[in-house]
Amino acid sequence: MSRPTVVLVDDHALFRAGVRAELESRDGAPQIVGEAGDVDEAVRMVLALEPDVVLLDVHMPGGGGAEVLRRVHEKRPGQKVLALSVSDEPEDVIALIRGGARGYVTKTISGDELVAAVGRVRDGDAVFSPRLAGFVLDAFAGRLEAGAALVADPELDGLTDREREVLRLIARGYLYKEIARRLSISPKTVEHHVSAVLRKLQLSNRHELTRWATERRLVD
Repeated sequence: MSRPTVVLVDDHALFRAGVRAELESRDGAPQIVGEAGDVDEAVRMVLALEPDVVLLDVHMPGGGGAEVLRRVHEKRPGQKVLALSVSDEPEDVIALIRGGARGYVTKTISGDELVAAVGRVRDGDAVFSPRLAGFVLDAFAGRLEAGAALVADPELDGLTDREREVLRLIARGYLYKEIARRLSISPKTVEHHVSAVLRKLQLSNRHELTRWATERRLVD
């Protein structure tokens, strides 16, 4: 069977270079036909090149991996995607799987394991790092609070990855300055995200926001 073609999507050029070097050093490894560092570039490249598999990071400028999935699958519903991220947070895993990714592995994966994972996704299998597979199984069983249901939630899906992060921290009672430190952004940026979340959800204040998040079991 021919080598899988891959578009590598990650906003860190050094990481992309490392993945390319790691894969190209192995016999029969996937062929990286393109690289992208943000959402818009990723969508254009995937639709133009039609790779067998997209290796997709979760957190990137312009809406993150979930936005890439949404826009690509609007035009190319059958595109196979394997999430490759430093994050092993349940909400990140579930968001990408809900969005249509065929698997999710963390960046601690070895080169040989990554080669195998890409091949399996190309062939139609679902692939997860062992710990992350448990999140997905729990979500399907209805036991994962952070991910809630796998069915569509239009209001939640209308938020960006960063807005969801801020939403959960606000609902857990963190102050703007505390959220800013945790996310390495400014308090002013936190305030901007909160305002955007309130506007999109048509809520008036953080107390209503906390109640909204609690009702959807987004707060652990």
